[in-house]
Amino acid sequence: MEAKAVAKYVRMSPSKLKPIADLVRGKDLNEALNILKFTPGKGSEIVEKVVMSAAANAENNFDLNPENLYVAEVYANQGPTMKRWRAGAQGRASMILKRSSHVGVTLKEKED
Repeated sequence: MEAKAVAKYVRMSPSKLKPIADLVRGKDLNEALNILKFTPGKGSEIVEKVVMSAAANAENNFDLNPENLYVAEVYANQGPTMKRWRAGAQGRASMILKRSSHVGVTLKEKED
């Protein structure tokens, strides 16, 4: 059995979230939460929130024991990019790209 959670349109670029997602992929649920808790940066808070949501989904919707769960999949894909303009030199305009991400987590039960 597996439980999923997705956070869409997170206002952080995927290049900042992907290294944090790589830290917890394949780890036990408790170990992953400890890693995320003590990793500095805003990205770890976002991924931690999604992992906790997936754990709550597993416990409440599928009656799974949190002790037997591990992080099977974690992804931080590119979402839509907002395009903004900033004044440039000599009357020109330069573009600012405000990137967003979709973060997803899948928890699965360990098979003994």
